[in-house]
Amino acid sequence: MAPKPIGSPIPDSLYPTLSVFLLAIGLIVTASFFIYEATSSRKNRSLVKELTTGAVASVFLGFGSLFLLIASGVYV
Repeated sequence: MAPKPIGSPIPDSLYPTLSVFLLAIGLIVTASFFIYEATSSRKNRSLVKELTTGAVASVFLGFGSLFLLIASGVYV
């Protein structure tokens, strides 16, 4: 029995579209983080909200960058 080659669960043709959407969502969440930091006073800030917003933005920007690199031919 021959082993099956490892393949991506996502078609290669969707990588550019996926990277644009993930990067756009990450940039929107990052912008909301900066707006929250600029408009809230020091007394009203929440560490949990800051950490979750930063983590969500980081995940979307990280995966968006990964798919952008793969779509442009840089296999990481």
